[in-house]
Amino acid sequence: MRILHTSDWHVGKVLKGKNRNEEHIKVLAQVVEIARAERPDLVIVAGDLYDTAAPTAEATRLVTRALSALRKTGARVVAIGGNHDNGAALDALRPWADAAGIELRGSYPKGDLHDLLIEGTTEGGERWRLVALPFLSQRYAVRAAEMYELTAAEANQTYADLVARLIAKLSEPFSEPGVVNLLTAHLTIVGASTGGGEREAHTIMGYAVPATVFPPNAHYVALGHLHRNQTVISPCPTRYSGSPLAIDFGEEENVCSVAIVDVSTDRAAHVRDVPVTSALTLRTVRGTLEQLATVNLPGAWLRVLVREAPRPGLREDVQELLPNALEVRIDPDMLPPRDGARSAERAGRSPRELFGDYLDSRGNAEEGVRDLFDELYDEVSSNK
Repeated sequence: MRILHTSDWHVGKVLKGKNRNEEHIKVLAQVVEIARAERPDLVIVAGDLYDTAAPTAEATRLVTRALSALRKTGARVVAIGGNHDNGAALDALRPWADAAGIELRGSYPKGDLHDLLIEGTTEGGERWRLVALPFLSQRYAVRAAEMYELTAAEANQTYADLVARLIAKLSEPFSEPGVVNLLTAHLTIVGASTGGGEREAHTIMGYAVPATVFPPNAHYVALGHLHRNQTVISPCPTRYSGSPLAIDFGEEENVCSVAIVDVSTDRAAHVRDVPVTSALTLRTVRGTLEQLATVNLPGAWLRVLVREAPRPGLREDVQELLPNALEVRIDPDMLPPRDGARSAERAGRSPRELFGDYLDSRGNAEEGVRDLFDELYDEVSSNK
């Protein structure tokens, strides 16, 4: 059977104030085109469909249309909730998804966990079975009482143990011969490369689990959460598909793609990445204004590190040269080292003195800035 594995769409993402909806439309349209060309039997979307737990109507419309378009290619479609998604809100879409032939699993059911076990048969008659695990927050995985009684290391181990027990229970049917055994989850594996854009709170070791949680008789594990496509050393074939577009500037070196997986009960999974190129690239450039005037990257969003002394209007000057600059900062190499002794002497000093120290620490000697601060401070103070 053939699988298209994708994850971490993050629809609704706003980058430095720039709404990326038009890019997402093009990216998901390209993913659908890849599905039409590759004709997978199954499409797996391994979490983080949205960038926020409260997506806009526009974002919801785009995600539901993309899932519907993927289903219309003839593939079965399974999507799980990630840490950015509102699991309950995804589950509320289940009636629509069921009617459309789409399998949505936003959160863990209160009753029978076997709702997370999905089965199917390809047009060629090959049977498959998929364990679909949405993101599991640690605060739900470990009882509150235990959190107060356990050390940090013990609590971390408890989370990993719970995930391992959950996978072991749901994958018990994997012992049946003649069925392609699959698993999808949204989590962090110990030793995997984060790739720059994932929310740190959900990638620290407290949320990381060892790859040994996966059963050796699984034919393929489709992971989401880490945005860099990569294979994970595991008892079975395991891979992150990565995000189909760079989410922030920490991911500018990532290669955006979806994974096409060919697998059967008697053949090891063969994975190839198909690039997704519809989004603008993200690039970091640095230099003086004179040097920046020579930059020609019209097909990229830019982070600009300016090698000039700080002054009012510098950002505007840069954006006049580079209208696609979303982030403009002074190059850290241009800033003087921070004075630790001065930082330790803040107690008891006036706001004017502290602001003066800040300007000195940033190398800002522009005339009139201190006087303007004094005027604003006096105005605010008099209105208390």
